[in-house]
Amino acid sequence: MRLFSWNVNGVRAATKKGLLDWLEHEAPDVLCIQETKAHVDQLASEILVDHGYHAYWHSGERRGYSGVATFCKEEPYFVQEGLGIDRYDAEGRVLVTEHEGFLLYNIYFPNGQKDDIRLKYKLDFYDDLLPIINEQVESGNNVIVAGDWNTAHHPIDLARPKENVKTSGFMPIEREKLDEYVEHGWADTFRLFHDETDQYSWWSYRMGARARNVGWRIDYFFVNSELAE
Repeated sequence: MRLFSWNVNGVRAATKKGLLDWLEHEAPDVLCIQETKAHVDQLASEILVDHGYHAYWHSGERRGYSGVATFCKEEPYFVQEGLGIDRYDAEGRVLVTEHEGFLLYNIYFPNGQKDDIRLKYKLDFYDDLLPIINEQVESGNNVIVAGDWNTAHHPIDLARPKENVKTSGFMPIEREKLDEYVEHGWADTFRLFHDETDQYSWWSYRMGARARNVGWRIDYFFVNSELAE
């Protein structure tokens, strides 16, 4: 089974730039997208139904902000919008789908760069999610947590670690939260197979960062230890 995750930074704009052509070409079994920035009533039929996938959406209360969607070739056994925690669910950050052999959490983790209030919100989100997914594993489920985690975990995961140690997304207090996930048995699947540098998933629009590959790896698939094995 092939699972893809992509922060599209606006699904309407991504559709105009060829998202559905890409979807047809790559044909993943499941596609998780984050930062959809749209409510369902703002979307055209082509992105809602005309692509051969079962599509599920969770949008925040604020229009044009946040939001996630999961596209599945096979209909999931179960779909849940949100974590059941109002302060997070109001921003449309989580979709949970159940598939044969695993639960999939599609998550757009908060960004903490705006101010200290949003940084605390981000850290709280990490804290509140961990026991939820741990409980699922303890109940006998395999769990995949996919999406934009908004934190580069290690210096290898961004091009300019020394310059960004005080920037939200690479602050020690944020990275320690990912350490806690690892301590509880969660594995970053990319690093199970790749230990090379210069592998990133996000680049600033400024200063030709993508062309120069000055990026950050902040998008992950984390899985429980049993599934990793």
